[in-house]
Amino acid sequence: MELTEALRSTGAVRDFTDQPVDDTVLARVLDTARFAPSGANAQAWRVVVVKDPVRRRELRDLYRSGSRDYLTLSMAGLRPWAPTNDRDAEAAALRAGADTATGGGFADRFDQAPVLLAVFADLSQLAAVDRDLDRYSFAGGASIYPFAWSVLLAARAEGLGGVLTTIAIREEAGVKALLGAADPLALAAVIALGYPVRAPRRLTRAPVASFATVDSLDGPAFGGPGAG
Repeated sequence: MELTEALRSTGAVRDFTDQPVDDTVLARVLDTARFAPSGANAQAWRVVVVKDPVRRRELRDLYRSGSRDYLTLSMAGLRPWAPTNDRDAEAAALRAGADTATGGGFADRFDQAPVLLAVFADLSQLAAVDRDLDRYSFAGGASIYPFAWSVLLAARAEGLGGVLTTIAIREEAGVKALLGAADPLALAAVIALGYPVRAPRRLTRAPVASFATVDSLDGPAFGGPGAG
């Protein structure tokens, strides 16, 4: 598949057919994704391919717990767990929705995805240059999430679809215990893959001029021919 087409058509896929994904196909996906960039080429990712039905169901239950909270916060008009959120408002929303929230369709069938990959980050190998700033730290993820995105791109080239989700991190201790991940490993994502029910389409995104400016944040919009 041509690269530009892959980049413009690799969206989140949560509906899969019953067709299983052969291990040789998944191995090719991971073999391609391993060339993703990482700080100092540390390749600080670790991947667990979750196959056991019991562990899959337990992982689903852990995922569903976080998904309920995500939906509850969203329904309250909050961006779930945004670093700038009022924590008291979040807590009140979660209390108010505790008896009514559900995990949602995808969460309920999470264990049925043909492939479930738990992606862990080795914290001892991350150059988190913003670690000591007085704000939320995210720079260390630059050595992990390009790999996760490469998994999705490589899967697209194999005719697969998938979604990268971080919801299960809300129950990280349980996921680590379930999958035998000890410190300093931290859960970065769970990726679900399979053959999509619907053919992928080109995605819709805001134009370049809506987010790129020249010389300063309040400078003129940047964007020219072919930038749409």
